Amino acid sequence: MDPINLLVVEDDVLMREFIAQTLSQGPYIVETASKGLEAQKMAERKSYHLAVLDIKLPDLSGLDLLSHIKKLSPSTEVVMMTAYATIEGAVQAVKMGASNYLRKPFSAQELEAAVEKALDYQQLKEENKRLRGQLNLQSGYGMMVGKDKKMQDVYKLIELVAQSHSTVLIQGESGTGKELVVRAIHQVSPRREKPFISINCAAVPDNLLESELFGHEKGAFTGAISRRKGKFELADGGTLLLDEIGEMSLGLQAKLLRVLQEFEFYRVGGSEPIRVNVRVIATTNQDLTQAIKEGKFREDLFFRLNVVKILLPPLRERRNDIPLLAEYFLRKYGELYHKEMFSISKEAMEILLKYDWPGNVRELENQMERAVVLNSTPEVRPDHLSLQYNLRLDKTNSFSALVGLSLRKVEKNLLLKTLEKEGGNRTRSARVLGITVRTLRNKLKEYREEGWTGK
Repeated sequence: MDPINLLVVEDDVLMREFIAQTLSQGPYIVETASKGLEAQKMAERKSYHLAVLDIKLPDLSGLDLLSHIKKLSPSTEVVMMTAYATIEGAVQAVKMGASNYLRKPFSAQELEAAVEKALDYQQLKEENKRLRGQLNLQSGYGMMVGKDKKMQDVYKLIELVAQSHSTVLIQGESGTGKELVVRAIHQVSPRREKPFISINCAAVPDNLLESELFGHEKGAFTGAISRRKGKFELADGGTLLLDEIGEMSLGLQAKLLRVLQEFEFYRVGGSEPIRVNVRVIATTNQDLTQAIKEGKFREDLFFRLNVVKILLPPLRERRNDIPLLAEYFLRKYGELYHKEMFSISKEAMEILLKYDWPGNVRELENQMERAVVLNSTPEVRPDHLSLQYNLRLDKTNSFSALVGLSLRKVEKNLLLKTLEKEGGNRTRSARVLGITVRTLRNKLKEYREEGWTGK
């Protein structure tokens, strides 16, 4: 492992020695400076992983030094030190790129924790930069965060499948990031300069979905006042995402199968075949093999779609990614809402790690956004989360009632209790659960098929 180089800039000799001695006990090489101009010259000669700067120096403002270091080495993390009277300056430093600030006086433990947190965040940024570089992703797809082996396997599959023209089936629970994977495949494929078109098969009424997919001729049906291209024509040369493919009717599945086999179709009301070159990627949160057994999905279409399968793990199966994702979303929404969000308390993180996340990454993102919106402090605490009720399914505030139940029964219990608590309001219930109203509606439909008689 390469050495971790730290720079400490403090004019008070006792404080400077205290910081240097404390950090030298860790895996760091520590260099010190007593003046800002001296530190500037050191930073020009050498790049540091992290700098600990006093906000008030005898010859130079700590903010000016921060700005200079960031220009020389944008990846260098900076922790500012400040007295109570200059706390506003520390907040300004964070806006300028500092990772955190320490209020004097501080303990050795507080110093070590601040440095470790800043370096952890630096490592996270470098890892995600590396992954985005591998995938050649644009910045808009930076939400694909994760070090878990299952996610690493997904990244490798994306790289491999992107260079082919095969159909891909992406399976995973709601909120696991299926569309992000589809967009990643498109972005690193030879089709990246061509259109990316998507359609949610569950959001379009069945009698209109055929027209949406294949287009229609003028007069094909009431309201068809002109010729219209469908999604397949619009995606010609590029990628077409068929989201929630499991919701498509059997009749339309047969027509889709023909397109995938023959690469041609007819507009609704048309008589001339239209040929297209489209890469089709389908996503679903359903178990299609079970749907085939129940006669709800064509087996031949499943085999045609399932040339390459990518299975996205639920968040509960990659818990070691929860802190990374939480920090990522915290910073994302802190910047969006112009709030100084620095950390997640130990108690809040314990709640995040224990929770089973039925809404997966989307639910975690919603929780972090909520915490930023409702927070007036730089730290996320348990009371900023809305997971406490979800964690407490009985009045004893314990999980004993869940022992022996399957995850599906726990999920059902959670959804129904939340719906009951919110007075049957599906919009509020979905918001609390961190899922979409459509996902909640689909779950309730499944429960009715199993014998549930609620509304």
